[in-house]
This record gives sequence, structure tokens and C-alpha cells, in this order.
Amino acid sequence: MKKMLLFLVSIICFTALPALAGGVKLMTTTELKNMLGSKELIILDVRSGRDWSTSELKITGAIRASGDDFDSWANSYPKEKKIVLYCA
Repeated sequence: MKKMLLFLVSIICFTALPALAGGVKLMTTTELKNMLGSKELIILDVRSGRDWSTSELKITGAIRASGDDFDSWANSYPKEKKIVLYCA
């Protein structure tokens, strides 16, 4: 559990600056943790290559989505749901 929490905090820290630049709302680790398993949440794992394939830490229920193919899947998820992207 501690590894997962550390992993989630790292993700949020590494994505905070780019997300702020684009006006994207940030989600705290606690908020994400509290929503895990919710039908209102879609988690997309957009890590690439070895970052994804060699990682022992994956969020349960996350959907694998290639960041390179953003245009092909970006509009395929319901806008009324919370969509969380995470990467390395």
C-alpha cells in the first residue's frame, strides 16, 4: 500500500507543472485513492515502452493507452466522467 501511495504521489508531482500550464485540473493522491473503483473514474496509463512494461506498479483498473495515439482515443471516453492520465 505504501508503494502504491508513493507511486501515485510521484505521478502527481511529475505531472503537476505541465498540467497547470494547460489549465487541467489536478487530482490529489487522496482524491484519486478515494475514487478508485468508482464507475465515474477512468484511469488511463499512458506510460510508454519500458516505463510501462517493466513497472511492477500499475493502478488496478487502469486502461493502457498510448500517448502517441492520443488523437485516436481522446474522444472515445465520456466527458462527464473523471479521466485521469498518468505517465512516468
